[in-house]
Amino acid sequence: MSSGPQNFVLRSSLTSPFGRKVRMAVEVLGLGGRVTLAHADTLDDNDTLRRQNPLGKMPCLVTDDGTAIYDSGVIIEFLADVAGSDQLIPPRGPERFKALTRARLADGITDAAILMIYDSRFRPGEPPSARWLAHQRGKIVRALAAFEALPPDPGKTDIVAIGLGCALGYLDWRKPVEWRQDHPRLAAWLAAFAQHEPAFDRTRAPSA
Repeated sequence: MSSGPQNFVLRSSLTSPFGRKVRMAVEVLGLGGRVTLAHADTLDDNDTLRRQNPLGKMPCLVTDDGTAIYDSGVIIEFLADVAGSDQLIPPRGPERFKALTRARLADGITDAAILMIYDSRFRPGEPPSARWLAHQRGKIVRALAAFEALPPDPGKTDIVAIGLGCALGYLDWRKPVEWRQDHPRLAAWLAAFAQHEPAFDRTRAPSA
């Protein structure tokens, strides 16, 4: 007798851009009824997140048997497999690796933006490190230029669009760099993608 479909717990927060990526994927894949969001606090020594993911990072997906899956890209691949869908990631061949590479480039924008925010958050009262901020800003600017030259299809929801949408959304929210004026094609892409994919607006951070 079948035990029924497996359910999952997503350890994240509503403000995490990488958690937002997974929440968007959950909606797109039709798995909303099987994934429960459980708030995680990466700065809390007692949060079970640190036992689920030794790095203490979110998002982290926990299965019924306690298996933990991380990071966001791996979680999305796992959920696509659970859903039996190749909508988000091509199943094989050069297109698969092209999509995964571009998705990682989008993640790199978010990574660098977070590190810029953390410069002041984890060193309160100290002057900002101009060299560190310039180093991270350079990553963002170069990645944005690559996407400006070749934006994704705004009418297609896949792992690249989800990651890029969340990266640009994070830049708009936290504002570590101003990007819109110098990247009009990307700004137009984001507006069109947000109109195409309702999960983009539904997964915004509450104060965004």
